[in-house]
Amino acid sequence: MRQPPTRIWCLRHGHSENVTAGAAGVLPGARLTALGRQQAALAATRLAGEGLAAVYVSDAVRARATGAALAAAGAPGLEVTVLPGLGEVGVGAAEGSTEPAVLARTAEVLHAWVVRRDLAPRVADGEDGHAVLARMRAAVEGVVADHPGRTVALVGHVASLTAVVSELCGGLGAEVWGAPLPHAEPFLVQWDGRGWSCTRWPWPGCSAGARVGWRAAGDGGRWVRAGPGR
Repeated sequence: MRQPPTRIWCLRHGHSENVTAGAAGVLPGARLTALGRQQAALAATRLAGEGLAAVYVSDAVRARATGAALAAAGAPGLEVTVLPGLGEVGVGAAEGSTEPAVLARTAEVLHAWVVRRDLAPRVADGEDGHAVLARMRAAVEGVVADHPGRTVALVGHVASLTAVVSELCGGLGAEVWGAPLPHAEPFLVQWDGRGWSCTRWPWPGCSAGARVGWRAAGDGGRWVRAGPGR
């Protein structure tokens, strides 16, 4: 009998200080704002009934705080495990910059990675797409290996999480470009032993009951529009 899929509830951390500041980079010390704490609590409520076996987060304070909210709402003894490989994209000397040119460049680089699937560009002397996907894939695949057939949560960051989900799910990023991951909005990514699937993308501004996303159609991995609430 085939083993049930490993289910990973992925989400970006809650709204945080670096977002308010409009600052680029990893910025691991940036904390959740009051709004971010509310968003994390709401995500925790939504995932409380999912039977999470584990919660994985990057080493950034904002991701750890979001993950702590998920764990607190889960089964007794549910712990948060830090995986540094889940961190945001490093931008080298541009770390912490609020310059419009740097912010525009970060968007250009992510577009190259997930739409054109060109992994060579980078921001300043930071990471290229090859480096980001290597560490992100290693982290996600390690989670699957440790929890076959189980359900877990993974708290990451907008650029690195978008890049790896796009890669795992056959170029999803090209379909959803222009809809950046909203804060603390869980979406499901699954590994069935043969391949990855992302059944819904969390579009900003959509309610939990009316999210619009993309679903896999057939064995070819073609993506088609999914209707509200599906």
